Amino acid sequence: MNSPLDVQPFHPGLTPEWDRFVAASRNGTFQFDRGYMDYHADRFQDCSLVVRRGAEIVALLPANRREGQLVSHAGLSYGGMIVGSTMTTPLMLDCFAACLGWMAAAGIRSWHYKSMPTIYHRHPADEDRYALFRAGAALVRRDVLSVLDLGDHPPFQERRRRGGRKAANAGLRAGPSTDWAGFWHLLESRLSDRYDLRPVHSVGEMTMLARRFPEQIRLYTAQGPAGEMLAGTVIYDTGPVLHAQYIAASDDGMRNGALDLLFTELFGSVFAGRHWFDFGNSNERQGRYLNVGLIEFKEGFGARAVSQDYYEMAVDVAQRALASWREQ
Repeated sequence: MNSPLDVQPFHPGLTPEWDRFVAASRNGTFQFDRGYMDYHADRFQDCSLVVRRGAEIVALLPANRREGQLVSHAGLSYGGMIVGSTMTTPLMLDCFAACLGWMAAAGIRSWHYKSMPTIYHRHPADEDRYALFRAGAALVRRDVLSVLDLGDHPPFQERRRRGGRKAANAGLRAGPSTDWAGFWHLLESRLSDRYDLRPVHSVGEMTMLARRFPEQIRLYTAQGPAGEMLAGTVIYDTGPVLHAQYIAASDDGMRNGALDLLFTELFGSVFAGRHWFDFGNSNERQGRYLNVGLIEFKEGFGARAVSQDYYEMAVDVAQRALASWREQ
């Protein structure tokens, strides 16, 4: 007889236990550490869930509540169930059923589920994909991540190689930097001019997070002969994956191949021996629009597509779908 599962909402007193589980999990990254998640607690009504079997945590669900919706998690790049070594497919079905029961009792009508791309798994952890299928969840969005296998990838396009040579011949140099304010000025200018957008993080938030996670969040830049910043990228290092959280270049940087030099240096030297590099997605409008120029830049380095899926389900419908799965 399996022990019943208990679902409880996260509260600050659970922080040490939460963080230990994330660190030991099969698919958690530092972005699920409460020291990262809670930096924007003022923007989201946290509704993260802890699933236990007796005293043992078997799964975490980082999430926020938005009126009658549970969203996993609107403030993070990816989400879904964080699982440990004891998770199995039958147990995941039970976890979904238990969480849906908690949501129904809490007045939550729909569950919006942001999946985690499999490259971020330290060990296989796709039990949730099957549970989503059995719950009748609807696929509502699919983004395309451009991912480079650093050890075995197609050759760089000639224009990427040519851009790197041009930058090197012009005296540009690339490497680590601590000039967060300088890069943020460049980033904000580019996003505002080209897309009428602002970065998700303020420079204060990003420098604070970089202090909290100095091994995981780093800035790399390309500079001109006089030391002027021409391009940069913020890298999130999750262990299995290096992710470009932000990328920007000035007009002079674009003309002189600064990003080509920067990524050539990162891939050939700084990140040599690592596995995955995730450039992120090139989508807008809930995945329905593909920015061709942007994805062609990323694919010019040999990156290829990995999908990230988003699902929605009505809580009452999903409950009925999973209510008797053990009697199948």
